[in-house]
Amino acid sequence: MGKKLYVGNLSYRTYEDGLRSLFQNYGQVDSCRIITDRDSGQSKGFGFVEMGTDDEARAAIEGTNGLELDGRQLKVNEAMDKPRRDNDRY
Repeated sequence: MGKKLYVGNLSYRTYEDGLRSLFQNYGQVDSCRIITDRDSGQSKGFGFVEMGTDDEARAAIEGTNGLELDGRQLKVNEAMDKPRRDNDRY
């Protein structure tokens, strides 16, 4: 399984195919997803890209963090696992 990257500060004009093409310069892209508002469908300005290997993920972070895409400077780093909510206490 690949390494998941967080991609922030995305322009609302950036679409998944454009993001995927950018990251394909650094290796195999297993998945690419821009997070959108459930009601409006508007981009929330961030997304996730999963690279094939750790080395490809490192190269992608170094190559894209701070890079300008559609007029915005990307913030790219390793995605953190979302902490699970413990709803069983109450």
